[in-house]
Amino acid sequence: MAQKRTAGHRVSGRHENVLSVSLFRILEIRRPMDSKRETLKSFLARTPFFAGLEDQALERIITSLVERRYAAGSMVFQQGDTGRSMYVIEQGEVMMCRAAPSGHLIKLVRLAEGDFFGETTLIEMQPRPQTAKVMRPTVLFELTNVDLYRLYREDIRSYVLVLQNINRELCRRLRKADARIAEIADQAGDEVTQIRPVPTPVPGRR
Repeated sequence: MAQKRTAGHRVSGRHENVLSVSLFRILEIRRPMDSKRETLKSFLARTPFFAGLEDQALERIITSLVERRYAAGSMVFQQGDTGRSMYVIEQGEVMMCRAAPSGHLIKLVRLAEGDFFGETTLIEMQPRPQTAKVMRPTVLFELTNVDLYRLYREDIRSYVLVLQNINRELCRRLRKADARIAEIADQAGDEVTQIRPVPTPVPGRR
């Protein structure tokens, strides 16, 4: 009987060791995932697009994000494409360009870590107004219009805050564009820039 109990104890101890090792491995796997999730959440909270969102809202958004990797020289999208998503740059560099009437590609702005682009398509539902060219190996997080609509359905407060962040960033870019237009117009001696000429009055019309 003693031998049986000893054998039984040995089997129990073996099972216990196996269970301990299994638990250790599970924790070993989960910790990097949890750590990566926290790092991602911290990164998103620092970006202009997601600034001000609470942890719960960031958690919801993280589950919707899709990671995209691009090699240098590739295109995320091109001017005129139909779009349904916007992107946040985790690492790398993207050049936003626009084709001139001559066909020459004009470089408009260089974007880096934390910047976002492609958001205009989500707002106005029009073809892409610019081309996004990858300048060096880049990692992006993609958020689609469906994801944004889901946020609207589930968390209207966070949705409104995201729209405010988009509007704030668009206003900042518009101010920079206005300043650049004024600078170029001043150098060219052009005082009217984008102002339409006053139409010539038609005789007999008031």
